Amino acid sequence: MKKFIIFSGIIILLFFLAFKYMFIVRNKLSVYKNDNISYISKLDSKYFYIYRYGKWQKLFIKGVNVGASEPGSFPGDLSITEDQYLRWFREIAGMNADAIRVYTILKPEFYDALYEYNKSASKPLYVFQGVWINENDISKFENAYSPIIKNNFEEDIESTINIIHGNAKLPVRKGYASGTYTKDVSPYVIGWILGVEWDPTFVQNTNKLNPNKNSFDGRYLYTKNASPFEAFLSEIGDYAVRYETEKYGMQRPLSFVNWVPTDTLKHPNGPLKDEDMVSVNTEHIKKKNSFKPGLFASYHIYPYYPDFMNYQHEYADYRDKDGKINTYRAYLKDLIKNYKVPVLVAEFGVPSSRGMAHRSIYMGFNQGDVDEKSQGEMDAFMLQNISDEGYAGGLVFTWQDEWFKRTWNTMDLDLPDRRPYWSNPQTNEQEFGVLAFDPGENKSTCYVDGDISDWKKDKPLVDTGGMKLYVKSDEKYLYIMGDISGFDFEKDKLFLPIDITPNSGNLKYNYYNLKFKRPTDMVIVLDKKAGSKIVTDSYYDVFYYIYAHQLNVISRNAAYEKKNSGIFNPIYLCLSGSLNLPQDKKTIPLEKYETGKLVLGDANPKHDSYNSLTDYSVKGNKVEIRIPWQLLNVMDPSTKMIMDDFYNKGKITSMKIPGLYIGGILVKNDVVMENSNMELYNWKEWDTPTYHERLKPSYDILKKAFKSIGND
Repeated sequence: MKKFIIFSGIIILLFFLAFKYMFIVRNKLSVYKNDNISYISKLDSKYFYIYRYGKWQKLFIKGVNVGASEPGSFPGDLSITEDQYLRWFREIAGMNADAIRVYTILKPEFYDALYEYNKSASKPLYVFQGVWINENDISKFENAYSPIIKNNFEEDIESTINIIHGNAKLPVRKGYASGTYTKDVSPYVIGWILGVEWDPTFVQNTNKLNPNKNSFDGRYLYTKNASPFEAFLSEIGDYAVRYETEKYGMQRPLSFVNWVPTDTLKHPNGPLKDEDMVSVNTEHIKKKNSFKPGLFASYHIYPYYPDFMNYQHEYADYRDKDGKINTYRAYLKDLIKNYKVPVLVAEFGVPSSRGMAHRSIYMGFNQGDVDEKSQGEMDAFMLQNISDEGYAGGLVFTWQDEWFKRTWNTMDLDLPDRRPYWSNPQTNEQEFGVLAFDPGENKSTCYVDGDISDWKKDKPLVDTGGMKLYVKSDEKYLYIMGDISGFDFEKDKLFLPIDITPNSGNLKYNYYNLKFKRPTDMVIVLDKKAGSKIVTDSYYDVFYYIYAHQLNVISRNAAYEKKNSGIFNPIYLCLSGSLNLPQDKKTIPLEKYETGKLVLGDANPKHDSYNSLTDYSVKGNKVEIRIPWQLLNVMDPSTKMIMDDFYNKGKITSMKIPGLYIGGILVKNDVVMENSNMELYNWKEWDTPTYHERLKPSYDILKKAFKSIGND
């Protein structure tokens, strides 16, 4: 027995030593050295190669962008903990991702977590590290050669290089990362992606102000037929390579952020001049033999923006192997023809938001109004297109939802400094993530799924005997549950009037010939035959106010601008202003869509029938509804701020309310059977939102796609 124990111990020790040896060898062989320059990744004309186990391995990049925020914080707060990052890295790697991308310097906890994860992972998680330019400086100076822009960019490059080598200490600055960086993660950073999505006006102005700075000849990079802005990028890139080479004897592939509005192509049917006014062509930046790993191009490419994605003839005419119009692949095919270096799609994706900001008119790959399952399917489809067209890889935008984000067609409807404290599904930019942040510490307040057990501890706000209405809310929705005796959704209609502001409201609803107990600003209409929706008092219709009264781009209607008119309007979001198509010589009028339409379904993520776009469910005489706060003209639910009387104030401003008054009306055979009083629903304000993490269905879909796409 004693011999057996000794023998077993020896075997275990040998296994341990073998594992340790393999770990040391693996890490030792993760850095290649040539002419006294070390590097872990390099490029050919199409793809990335990673040095592992003593040889170069081709890698089609598959991964995600990772943001810097969580609910309750702006990116500059840098509130994500090391434990959170470690958990995310495990989940990202579990999705079969090879790489992540970060846009700027993060706090030490990110790099500590990356080091901790990779030192024991069987397969490293690689990083594309970005270096940001302050966009306020871009707007202020509109010249890349401004000493403030250029010097700050170079200082941040130095700091970033020192950070990844575990050799930096940054002072405390509000809105920026700070602290002591001690972990050397340089063996895992496989590329630089420098800069931001360049404002075309900034690029054009730089070119105009610096006509003589159209070439650069550095130690590692030089230009050929470059514009002044491209020469600036070459100089900045050379600075980055030179600093890391001289201080650490190391190099890594280099790129600059680019996006479709500053691409290398011309789109003569593009309706907006600033989306095709200037190019940033990094093919004009060349590497010298002293720069070993090489240059690559990186682009943010989405299927719905800019508008020429829909209207450029050769894109709209392109059909894939299934015979379907595929404007996204047509663009990919068009762009890559201009490059002799690898091209990485550094951002792509669709948001699983309720609200929409742009439409992909042929493909349906819209910027919003997409459910979480379709999000994954669309992202996987685009990644396959990226692979098929010979790109170096693709990074999904993005890993986590971001509550602080804004979108052009909703940004005037909320309070900017309060955005991180509540979740707005009407703002598509907030819901690009594969990882959702749902309100509630462990689970959501309510799941709109036909199961009313979520409500068993609640007391009715309204009780007429035949109708009971229950109301509650969280950081994302107002929830209403109706228990209505004899309700038959096939035949009956249910109306839920809501009094939001004391400064307006209708006492009647002309279309349905209804009367209300209080001036009513919004009505939730459950009408199976005509379509369920939420509608707004025409006087409180912010879409009409902006686009008719303020901007005069849609027709005015004097009746809409009167109080207590009895008129309720559909609730719309704008998708684009009027567009002039130069080639077609025609004008497309303002495009809008009715965002107030309500979707019947199951909103429980644990159910097979789950549809994340669900607004209401009906089961027998029980009705559950959830309404995004913004559809109620609430500008910030965390402080009970709503839209004031914009006609009286002359603009959209906020005001505080005690709560919402809610009632119910049941109609059978066009006869009002129940018409309740409207009772006050009050809720607690908050400064610290509750939330829990949830992997969307898109996660598992991408997990399969990442495993299969791009593998030889």
